[in-house]
Amino acid sequence: MGSREMPESVARWRAQGGTADVGGRSIFVVDVGPEQADPVRPALVLLHGFPGSSYDWHGVVPGLSAEWRVVAFDFLGFGFSAKPRDLRYSLFDQTDLAEQVLAELGVEQAVLVAHDMGDTVAAELLGRANDGQSTQPRPVEWLGCVLTNGSIFIDMAQLTAGQQALLALPDEALDEPFAPEGLRAGLAASFPPAWAASDELDAIVWLNQVEGGDRLLPRLIRYIEERREHQPRWTAGLRDYPGPLAAAWGDLDPIAVAPMADRLGTLRQEAGHPVEVVHWPDLGHWPSVEAPDVVAALVARCARTWT
Repeated sequence: MGSREMPESVARWRAQGGTADVGGRSIFVVDVGPEQADPVRPALVLLHGFPGSSYDWHGVVPGLSAEWRVVAFDFLGFGFSAKPRDLRYSLFDQTDLAEQVLAELGVEQAVLVAHDMGDTVAAELLGRANDGQSTQPRPVEWLGCVLTNGSIFIDMAQLTAGQQALLALPDEALDEPFAPEGLRAGLAASFPPAWAASDELDAIVWLNQVEGGDRLLPRLIRYIEERREHQPRWTAGLRDYPGPLAAAWGDLDPIAVAPMADRLGTLRQEAGHPVEVVHWPDLGHWPSVEAPDVVAALVARCARTWT
């Protein structure tokens, strides 16, 4: 576990979920909703980013779970999920994992909500749906998608110094953990300045240290290289998905800059597919952490319209 006591907010989040054996790996899953929820009613599926975890949605879920079934989980290598040291962490494999988790839970229809690295997993999920290439015999029907800040166009991304330093390291697990202060400084560079002393930032740092997860960061960040290699595939997945899509962006994001949302909006308009582009002028790279009520309200509005 982390070098400090588990933050209370993390403990509350962990208590809402449990672990599931998915493909022989332990995956942390939160599956909450109304007590009398119809099991076949559409769910909201929340995908987190790098170097976060499902905890990134902990402030958003209460604004949604009274009305909908909400599913969030930690990708392999993140949060409370298993962290094999010898694995090549691929976005394709993380997408397979997402499909397996949802199949295990019996999710048949859902609205997809994603952030950061999760945006690319969403692009792969939608691309597979577009092409009929799901790994599951009964794939989820995606009723709509909400994307929040992520490098959906990697050629436009402005990587932080910390990200560049991680990419410069060998693609292997570290022998020693990062100093918490170094982790915190690297993460702080992706938040607006006012968040430098945030308890939420401390919680994300703590979660990175669970079971030595910080030692895997040089491996986990290789998704950026994979993103570069397969950008045409994932651009097509988002552009050609025929259902409704919203791109909601914190304009203060120093990495996944705001024009990415506008570029996606233009591509979808040219393809003749429904799109809504929302700009949040006062938010940065982590909207679900910085303003969870704002994000929950937008997701709720979209879900009510799409389902």
